Amino acid sequence: MHRQFTRRRFIGTAALTIPALSAGTVLAQDAREALGTKVGKVVPGVHALEKIMKAHPAALRPALKGVHPRVFTTSEEIVKLRERARTTHRRIWEKALPNLIAMNEEPEASPAQTRRAQNRVGMGIVGAALAYKIEGDAKYLQAAKRFMDAAVSYPVWGYTYSKPNIDLAAGHLLYGLGAGYDLLFDVLSEDERKRYRDKLVLQGRILAKHFMPKPGKSYSYSQNHCFIPISGLAVAAYAVWDEAPEAAEWAALSRAIFTRVLEVASPDGYFYEGVEYWVFSMPWIIHGLDAFAHAAGDDMYDLPALRKTHLYMAHSMTPNGHDIFDFGDAFEGPITRARIGAEPARTHPDGKLHSNYNLLYRMAARFKNADAQGVAGWMASLGHVCAEDFWSLIWYDATLPTNPISALPPYHHFDDLGTVYWRSDWTPAATAFAFRAGPPEGHRITDMLDKMPDWHLSMGHSHPDAGSFILYAGGTYLTGPKGYAGIPSSKICNTLLIDGQGQANEGGGHDAFHGYPYSRLNAIRITSAKLRKDRAEIVADISGAYRPELGVISLERRFTWANSAWVTIDRMQASKPVTLTAQVHGDTTIEQLSAQKFVVAGKPSSLQVEIQTPNAKAVIEPGLVVSAGPPGNVDKGPRVQRGTVVRVSLPASKDVTLVTKLRI
Repeated sequence: MHRQFTRRRFIGTAALTIPALSAGTVLAQDAREALGTKVGKVVPGVHALEKIMKAHPAALRPALKGVHPRVFTTSEEIVKLRERARTTHRRIWEKALPNLIAMNEEPEASPAQTRRAQNRVGMGIVGAALAYKIEGDAKYLQAAKRFMDAAVSYPVWGYTYSKPNIDLAAGHLLYGLGAGYDLLFDVLSEDERKRYRDKLVLQGRILAKHFMPKPGKSYSYSQNHCFIPISGLAVAAYAVWDEAPEAAEWAALSRAIFTRVLEVASPDGYFYEGVEYWVFSMPWIIHGLDAFAHAAGDDMYDLPALRKTHLYMAHSMTPNGHDIFDFGDAFEGPITRARIGAEPARTHPDGKLHSNYNLLYRMAARFKNADAQGVAGWMASLGHVCAEDFWSLIWYDATLPTNPISALPPYHHFDDLGTVYWRSDWTPAATAFAFRAGPPEGHRITDMLDKMPDWHLSMGHSHPDAGSFILYAGGTYLTGPKGYAGIPSSKICNTLLIDGQGQANEGGGHDAFHGYPYSRLNAIRITSAKLRKDRAEIVADISGAYRPELGVISLERRFTWANSAWVTIDRMQASKPVTLTAQVHGDTTIEQLSAQKFVVAGKPSSLQVEIQTPNAKAVIEPGLVVSAGPPGNVDKGPRVQRGTVVRVSLPASKDVTLVTKLRI
């Protein structure tokens, strides 16, 4: 069963297909995006990464030279892990073994160009190799070798048509083949060692050359296409340290890039690319950090972003425990929630969310955090799925106390990213909502950008959704965005339009914020958030989200929950008469009961929408989305329908107030 996350193209059986946009081959997600690296204006002086490489080389610990395994564990530690697998971690280990990729499928034959096929080979190697070291059963060794041989057979690591040898699959395979080579070194023949090592060195050289700093080169440090391949390079570097002279430079480069990756991470723990990308990306942060910590003795973990990441995942779960508050590029909205088509086998195998919750075991162990341990335990109790269950043998600290999920406050304000989550309690019967009004990568980075010429933003997975909300009550996801989009738009979120137009520079590609001044985005902010057990009131200034030519002087959205109802009060002042439009999206149908009343259908509960401003006019329209295209052409997907939307507009004016009430 395919159980890992990444960008994808999918049209559910319920979707309405409209002729696709024209396609063209580019070496990014779309023509305007620069994922990983780009070369621009040369800045005088030594490149920032070169300075970090010199100051922090992350050299292999002397005690580990000539020793295997060493990257993530040692032979002495393996003995202790075997004991764990029989005692304190028996249940965890027995759950992991049947789910090993290499024991459930064959690696795709060369050239392996099917989506995500090479990723699975990388993960499959590590699981089988670790299982062999613990169990000693030859079937795991043979499976690991079969997958390692497949990795060697691929002439290109990744897609031949999009960033070959330097992108996500390259990271997965460097990690997989590197860890497999390290774990199995003592049982490999000389010919096998040479074959695997030669491929690692070849691919490592290609990737390192691409990422090596030079004048004018910048990096999308906060974006997964940067740190995933670099995480793999770090693992490979320590695996072949003794045999490849350049491995030391790879380790220093990887460590330097990770330094910047961690520097730009939001201290509030929010992951700006969305829940699906947390699930896909966070393993690579952990694998990289674990390699540095274990192989080099260089522990880089102590960071607020990592200490608080359990809060992001806990609050991102809807009360049913298997859907999410899906801001940004996360699943396919109504299609995913209806479990339609082929995707649920990947996103919700057997109806359970693939959340990679065991990453929180690692955070809990590192920070001795009983709350993080409790969040992971809660997610496990819901039957969630992990891509690499086997790591729990190392990550889970059985001696650490576990706080129940109910110990966490049921509401939280991520103040850097401007996102609020509120729920009545932590039970499946809870009422809950989420509200966003902040810059896509947070307020903190505004002052960092000019000081880091080696960093460029690539924010395509974040949507132009300032002022938007997601509601859940009565056991039902009531209203929210339409999910992953090839061309993100405010029209697929519960936010506001001005003269029918959305926020930032949407419409030109996958990155709606490309070329839009971050100083204006930084003006988007939650000015007040009063969160209590029985009510909530949030006030947000979202005027900076709109292009100056639209004429918005001020735009405030006041969002309240009280007396079993949500109310939005939108106040706008403009330099010219403009039409203000509010939106409420539905997963299926929306019925008009009267000029001012609508019902957004849901099961088992529905959402009643009442327009409380007399001169407002409403229209029900299809919820159209430009879905994600293939790698390299993500903005070239077909236009599809995902549910419906009611759009409520006021006559053009310079000064208007629009009030909408929602309840089940």
